[in-house]
Amino acid sequence: MALRERAIVSPQSVPSLPQHVRIQYDPVRQAFAVLSPEKIFWPNDISLDILRRCDGRSTVGHIIAGLAADYDAGQEAVAADVVAFLQEWSDKLLVKL
Repeated sequence: MALRERAIVSPQSVPSLPQHVRIQYDPVRQAFAVLSPEKIFWPNDISLDILRRCDGRSTVGHIIAGLAADYDAGQEAVAADVVAFLQEWSDKLLVKL
């Protein structure tokens, strides 16, 4: 079995959710879940905001700029968290780069 080369997040990366991953509202828990085969994740509001921006059109740089503006935060502070989050989710095959 060949190992997949690890994708590395960069400001030019254009993240999207793979076909097997979707965001769905759970009315019982009154929260959004991220569903993938045999796994359910319960992201917090900021994580959910990042995932919703992974539309296959926006670069990581644009996502960072948008989040910084929406949360009235510095881009440098937002960038480290966004890159770390997307790298972790990419490594788990939950985000495509």
